[in-house]
Amino acid sequence: MADITELSYIISDKNRIVFAPAIEEKFLSDTLGRKKGNASALVFPVSTDEVSAIARFAYKNGIPLTPRGAGTNLVGSTVPHDGSVIVDFSLMNHILEIDKENFTAWVEPGVILEDFQKHVESLGLFYPPDPGEKRASIGGNISTNAGGMRAVKYGVTRDYVMALEAVLSDGRVIQVGTKNRKDTTGLDLKDVLIGSEGTLALITKCLLRLVGKPEKSLSLLVGFSSLKAGIEAVPQILKANLNPTALEFIERKVIKLGEDFLKLRFPADYEAYLLLTFDGSTEEINSSVKKLKTLLSETAEEIITLEDTELSQNVWRIRGCLVKAVEAVSEQEPLDIVVPIARVADFVAFVNKLEQKSGMQMISFGHAGDGNVHLCVVRGTRSEEAWEKELHDNLSELYAEARALGGLISGEHGLGTSKRDFFFAETPAVNVELMNSVKLAFDPKRLLNSNISYVK
Repeated sequence: MADITELSYIISDKNRIVFAPAIEEKFLSDTLGRKKGNASALVFPVSTDEVSAIARFAYKNGIPLTPRGAGTNLVGSTVPHDGSVIVDFSLMNHILEIDKENFTAWVEPGVILEDFQKHVESLGLFYPPDPGEKRASIGGNISTNAGGMRAVKYGVTRDYVMALEAVLSDGRVIQVGTKNRKDTTGLDLKDVLIGSEGTLALITKCLLRLVGKPEKSLSLLVGFSSLKAGIEAVPQILKANLNPTALEFIERKVIKLGEDFLKLRFPADYEAYLLLTFDGSTEEINSSVKKLKTLLSETAEEIITLEDTELSQNVWRIRGCLVKAVEAVSEQEPLDIVVPIARVADFVAFVNKLEQKSGMQMISFGHAGDGNVHLCVVRGTRSEEAWEKELHDNLSELYAEARALGGLISGEHGLGTSKRDFFFAETPAVNVELMNSVKLAFDPKRLLNSNISYVK
């Protein structure tokens, strides 16, 4: 059996290595803090060479590794297991290069999304991926292929990753992808790594695609008499080719939780809302807003143009805090189900019926423009036993309905450990077999995050 303290020869700085039982609890879980794992050591590497050396040590001795970014994951992907070594990338947080001529940036995986976006925007550039958790790390975003509110126009994280440097489980360092915009030279191994939740390799550098910063951005809040009316307006907006940057749906009862949590107020009271953003030139935005007002003149109760910067920021802050607002009231299970855009209204109607039938509160909101329905399934006062049973039963119904509508159990949070049983229940055996074959090709000893769902 390996002496885990031998890691000290690799990470000689005692401030960058912690051994059990001195590891803080927050490193043994995800952002919700309910699933607890166990680890033998926690290391904070500062270079690819250190990550490679850690992987070689773990491979030689059969020790699992659990990669960790900012710890904002919601589905247990950062929960260590079997006495693993947690590899925390928070100190690998440098922007290494901004290439303005080629619209690219090399960054380390621990760079925080919000910080990176502010930096590139100060240079007149723009990094579009915009998941709700702005303090997540770039490496974490890539590992889950994070989407977010701007996906309806700009796409998801995968669309902005051009190359990766990564360490395999045996310590070998690979680079996949290039600065070239086109590539048909073999299988795209980069895309295999994106969204793999740390099960295939340890990402150490990321080459990201940038675009020009839009001249202007403007948000609008549209009030409706019912959620049904609001969601049914979404296909009309998309068919009209208005090209919104963001297109969110929210119920009044959900907004109330966000208002109470932040001590802020929405500018109007309606049963439901669509929250949109347009960006581009002033002329383009004005044209889109005019078309929107004409399009929704008979179905919307009110269309509020959020010209005031502070008001606009507060509205988006309320939208962005909803999961945390629910969590402040009760334990809950946050879901990120995705269905075809045209079936969002059908799925939300099913959620409301299930809520009435089960008596379990279900708070829905999300990215109407790409079919990503976020749900907070709320525990309330249920005992641990009742919560566990009823949650499982309701999740089974929710995921079954999503599947029946042509949807999937995860749009952007990933699978982690939370969705393991549901993943195997609905994924064809041949697909699972192929995924595991890929896993074994990258990680033959199954040492990297092998408690994640698709590994059987």
